[in-house]
Amino acid sequence: MTENEIREHLYARRRQSVPAAREFAEVALSDWGFAHRRDDVLLCVSELCTNALVHGVPPGRGFLLRMGLVGGGLLRVEVQDSGGGVPRVADAADEGGRGLLLVEAVADKWGVGERDPGKSVWCEFGCPGTG
Repeated sequence: MTENEIREHLYARRRQSVPAAREFAEVALSDWGFAHRRDDVLLCVSELCTNALVHGVPPGRGFLLRMGLVGGGLLRVEVQDSGGGVPRVADAADEGGRGLLLVEAVADKWGVGERDPGKSVWCEFGCPGTG
């Protein structure tokens, strides 16, 4: 896996985009030889893409999945959409919306960045033997 190698793909606002994004991520991880925490990474890809699709992608738009090994030996997963609002971790009173709770539990770090329009929701995973 090469430091600063980034892969990205734009997905349409349709239900099939989440499994397609997960496949894209799985191929990238395999190509990079990244087996460490593979299931955690794929879970986060699924959750972030689902959140973008359900809450962040207006009709006629899509979301961008970007992932790669960045400085400091970190694998970064980022999902960008053009919707408003700030994602938050659900609390016990919420009926649904537990996706970010899962991301928070398995990723080393996560956050939300601003875009115009929209936002970028990201998470990071430490990569052993890099950085």
